[in-house]
Amino acid sequence: MSKPKLEWADKADVEDFEGATKFFSLLTSEPNAKALVKSLRNAKVVELAAKDLLRAANLPLLPDSDSQVDADLKRIDKGKPLPPVLLIRGDFSRGLPLTVADGYHRICAVCYFDESAPVACQIADIGDGQR
Repeated sequence: MSKPKLEWADKADVEDFEGATKFFSLLTSEPNAKALVKSLRNAKVVELAAKDLLRAANLPLLPDSDSQVDADLKRIDKGKPLPPVLLIRGDFSRGLPLTVADGYHRICAVCYFDESAPVACQIADIGDGQR
């Protein structure tokens, strides 16, 4: 049996942007959070290796038994597209890691599938939230 092909949706889901807004509102003001999400909505989709995303974000690999990771692994096996992950670019000079606003579990699922596989991402810069 051949390995399934990793499929990605063209844009993140509405719920992903809503989740990112809620997440950012814990870290910055509501206007800044909305500005960051607006920037993410307008960002082009790029592909980056799953293992590099975890390293840049300083995040551990979630266990494959995690319910969301498991659900994403099942989606991959069925050939269903995953929405792109939403990221805020880190700042190496200031010691700020990449921030995963939404899709940490998708990155982990892709690592179990193939850690070098590309992950579709929409990336904004931290300065985009300074309004």
